[in-house]
Amino acid sequence: MKKLLYAVLIFISSTVHAAPSHIFNVKGYTLDNNGQLLSFSNLVFDGGKVVAIGGQELNKQFPNASQIDGKAQVMLPGLIDAHGHVMGLGESLLEVDLRGVASAQQATQLVKDYAQSHPELQWITGGGWNQVLWPDKQFPSAQLLDEYIQDRPVILSRVDGHASWVNSKALELAGITKETLDPPGGKIIRDAKGNPTGVLIDKADNLVWQHLPQSSEDSMKNKLDVAGEHLLSLGITSVHDAGIGKTIYDYYKKRQAEHSLPVRIYPMLSASDPHLSAMLKTGFVQDQYDYLYIRSVKAYGDGALGSRGAALLAPYSDAPDNSGLLLTREADFKPLFDLVLSHGFQLNFHAIGDRANHMVLDQFADSFKRIGGQEFRNRVEHAQVVAVEDIPRFLSLNIIPSMQPTHATSDKNMAEDRIGKARLKGAYAWQTFLKQGSPLAFGSDFPVELANPFYGLHAAVTRQDRDDQPVNGWISEEALTTEQAFRAFTLDAAYAAHQEKVLGGLTPGKWADFILVDQDIFKVEPKNIWKTQVSETWIAGELRYTKP
Repeated sequence: MKKLLYAVLIFISSTVHAAPSHIFNVKGYTLDNNGQLLSFSNLVFDGGKVVAIGGQELNKQFPNASQIDGKAQVMLPGLIDAHGHVMGLGESLLEVDLRGVASAQQATQLVKDYAQSHPELQWITGGGWNQVLWPDKQFPSAQLLDEYIQDRPVILSRVDGHASWVNSKALELAGITKETLDPPGGKIIRDAKGNPTGVLIDKADNLVWQHLPQSSEDSMKNKLDVAGEHLLSLGITSVHDAGIGKTIYDYYKKRQAEHSLPVRIYPMLSASDPHLSAMLKTGFVQDQYDYLYIRSVKAYGDGALGSRGAALLAPYSDAPDNSGLLLTREADFKPLFDLVLSHGFQLNFHAIGDRANHMVLDQFADSFKRIGGQEFRNRVEHAQVVAVEDIPRFLSLNIIPSMQPTHATSDKNMAEDRIGKARLKGAYAWQTFLKQGSPLAFGSDFPVELANPFYGLHAAVTRQDRDDQPVNGWISEEALTTEQAFRAFTLDAAYAAHQEKVLGGLTPGKWADFILVDQDIFKVEPKNIWKTQVSETWIAGELRYTKP
């Protein structure tokens, strides 16, 4: 029913010119096209786009407009998450959630309960576990899962998506034994005798994931719809989907043709998909309503810091025999960069460790000299631990650091253990990037982190978690102002997707994507920003979510 209604609304708005709509009695904020903060109390939109913002004078200018009382609420542009995983979010909302559990034993109990309540499932899947939060801080084992589930395979993603915890049934189905070699870009965690323990790092977990049943269209629909409902409830109207394969590529195009995408999506094609060349040859995909825009590729440099998979220039401070993993072989960097850039696509490269960031910058510089593409607004996704001397290269190469503020507040308790204090000087360095003139594109990396953008705004401004820790903020000199963080979730996130002329603000000519919230994020104490609640979410002038 929702899909049909949406299609009808799109049809009507494109064929019938109704009177403009005038929302009054709001406390509105937006950035103009130069990034300056504007305030307003009235907004007029027509045909799904903003016509004017201002004060009561708009009543005289648009006397025939239909009137909508904003009830003195705060209006903001719809927020943009510049790095998330839409289908992964939907999957996580439909599976066992281990986020924030306090021990491996508590996690296994939740898995047991979930399995018992879903006897129809052939596989038990889920994720969100984080051994850093557990008393012993040790990776869990297959044996713990085996105590409760022996008849069905279990695979549970770590919170960062760069490791999986499996039971013995899953190891058996995948044929993983003592003799199994670590795959390139992956690592099988083993005990003292060399036996697999049940934790698979990065590409090693593909040995298990490849055995899961393929997603059906019904499954994809369920995941996309539940993810969309969740994002709308949080005030997110547009998301950059960080890595999709051909199956999701085709499904997104189908949903776009039906006018049934729940939010705007800027998907990045997965560099590891075997159909990448064919998708590149198809060229850009863009619909006239800007619900779907495909012109970028997501590539994978290294793993994550928490699982010690981030590629470092020097060994881990707490694991001297380990310098991390490369998920793309060094020899494959040049042909991959050349392939993507030669087709005119933006390249967004996942790099967390300082070695991965250094290698990516080197390859961008090399490819730009030979085939061009520097103007594509290429990005480094995460740019999490960067050698200080490499930070200026982002600006000189026109590379956008696409970063996730809640990663810093989640990692603060383990980052120094992993890399030591000296390397933190170039880590999570938002203010340093801004001061040199680099635009920031902010997101959450959901479902790795919670999708709520107000959690990200809060983390960016306070450098604290939602328990106000640490007291003065973690590496507080890298904290942003509320206005700077707001820009990274709106105008500059749109810029990072070549969409700043149509999204990221509420100036005339842009889509009327806006939200109404219960507090003024520019006036409340920064420590309370995360408490902001969304009452309404509108896309292209249509009400898409109302808080129950």
